[in-house]
Amino acid sequence: MGSDNGEERIQGPCAGREERIFVSVRMRPLNEMEIARNEVTDWECINDSTIVYKNSFAAMRSMYPTSYTFDRVFSCDCSTRQVYEEGAKAVALSVVDGINSSVFAYGQTSSGKTYTMTGITEYTMADIFDYILKHKEREFVLKFSSMEIYNESVRDLLAPDASPLRLLDDPERGTVVEKLTEEILRDWNHLKELLSICESQRQIGETFLNESSSRSHQLLRLTIESSAREFLGKDNSNTLTASVNFVDLAGSERASQALSGGSRLKEGSHINRSLLTLGSVIRKLSKGRNGHIPYRDSKLTRILQSSLGGNARTAIICTISPARIYVEQSRNTLLFASCAKEVSTNAHVNVVMSDKALVFHLQKELARLENQLRSAGYSVRSDAATLLREKDLHIEKLEREVRELILQRDLALSRIQDLQQGEADDKSSMKWEGPDSYYHELHIQQSWGSPNSGESTLAHHLCIGGFQDI
Repeated sequence: MGSDNGEERIQGPCAGREERIFVSVRMRPLNEMEIARNEVTDWECINDSTIVYKNSFAAMRSMYPTSYTFDRVFSCDCSTRQVYEEGAKAVALSVVDGINSSVFAYGQTSSGKTYTMTGITEYTMADIFDYILKHKEREFVLKFSSMEIYNESVRDLLAPDASPLRLLDDPERGTVVEKLTEEILRDWNHLKELLSICESQRQIGETFLNESSSRSHQLLRLTIESSAREFLGKDNSNTLTASVNFVDLAGSERASQALSGGSRLKEGSHINRSLLTLGSVIRKLSKGRNGHIPYRDSKLTRILQSSLGGNARTAIICTISPARIYVEQSRNTLLFASCAKEVSTNAHVNVVMSDKALVFHLQKELARLENQLRSAGYSVRSDAATLLREKDLHIEKLEREVRELILQRDLALSRIQDLQQGEADDKSSMKWEGPDSYYHELHIQQSWGSPNSGESTLAHHLCIGGFQDI
């Protein structure tokens, strides 16, 4: 079934490439507030993949592990550029090859999520524009959209009003946001303008822990459609289409530490509830896809369902603070990251075909399946014919054996009858009064035993034997 514009989305040739979520951890340095309070650092990155808990006294009394290993661990002195190059670039740039991708930032409030995601978003966009400039043989169309989830309401960050948007279920695309603005990008400057609008529209608030704390989950989406220029406008044209999501999650926080109240307390409650659902989904996915997975318990997980174990490559960057005062929140973040690295996604290339190209593709597929059926049918018929021939030969063998047994039986019965007849004749010949009468009877029996008489010669032998016995 074609869409409104005469195109159809199908699964591409790289379908079914299953891989794990790429999980990295970034530890920021102590901020000014923590330095002023003489906070002690309890976490240390001992190499590029392992982070350890340094407080040996507390570790002895704790039931949690003291060492955590991930795909990549970034210490305090690592730049955002390095985090992008080694923790997100390979996943994010899959979008230019027609593969959906998502990059998350997860962590407690004031741990550096927004700072990290802002840099990663800009670096990815710059690399995408650079890729487009180097590939003149393809025509690219870039579409940009942005939304936030604030107090469990979905808002369009590019729209002038703040009216909530509905979530709809599409059988092909999954969960979609109704009436979400989608801008076609003209150039790099146009993108920077839209990013600044999103930043100004997002809900930001001051808390005790952060002067500009994000009070909502933000999702930026860039959709790329590309096709070969030589096939543009032709019936056999194919288009690659994929989206990359940049997700800056609001940070979890404790009301006692954030000293929040009123609207800030309400915001924190919604944030923590949605993050709790996200954690539940990740934990269930890490154990396999058996059983119910509560995607619909939160609008965040409902929107991101395809990125959490679906048709997308995914990278998660978990940010933590090394301060001892946040050790429990940092440990919870690391436990979340440990579950996330066990989750698998199944990304494939997304191809959009014109109706005529789709018909041609389906005809080829139909011909291939018919050939397989014919081959399978011939093989089945050949096997059946061989089996029937074997059965016929076996039946013929059994019939021959039965005929031989019947012949042997008849011969045995004939011999028995001859023996019985000979015994009867022997008894009658023994009734004589003298030699003359015996010789006379013998002469008669010998004359009867001629070949033309039809009698058995066995009686003749019996008579001679009887004569000898006498």
